[in-house]
Amino acid sequence: MKNNEVKQLNGVALAYMGDAIYEVYVRRFILEKGVWRPTQFHHRAKHYVSAVAQSEIFKKMEIENFLTEDELSVFRKGRNAQSHTKAKNTDTKTYAISTGFEAMLGYLYLSEKTDRLEELIQFCFENTEWIEKYDPR
Repeated sequence: MKNNEVKQLNGVALAYMGDAIYEVYVRRFILEKGVWRPTQFHHRAKHYVSAVAQSEIFKKMEIENFLTEDELSVFRKGRNAQSHTKAKNTDTKTYAISTGFEAMLGYLYLSEKTDRLEELIQFCFENTEWIEKYDPR
C-alpha cells in the first residue's frame, strides 16, 4: 500500500493487521526456541499476545522513549478507535492500549517499514521477563 493510503486507514484496521503480523512473529520466535508441544506453545504465546502483555510492553517502550512521535501518533489513533468488540479477559483501558500497540505494528508493516517493525518486535522479545512479571499466568 502507498503511505498515504496507510495513513487513511482507521485505528481498528491498523490493529487488525498488526495483530496478525505480531502473531506470526511470536509463533516463529517460539518455534525457534524449541517449543513445539501445543500446551507449552499456547502458554508461551500468551505472554506476548495477550492484551495485558501488549499493554505492559507498550508502557516499557514509553518509559524507555523507544517510540517515535509518528509511532505514538498511530498508537493514539488505535487506542482511541471505536471498536465494536469487547475486552475478553481484561479491562477496557488495557484493551485500548493493546489495540494501539497493534495499530502501531500494523502501520509499520503496511508502510513497509520492516526494519523498524522488527526493532519493535525484538524489543518485545528481549523484554519477556518484564512482561511475565506483570502477567505470570
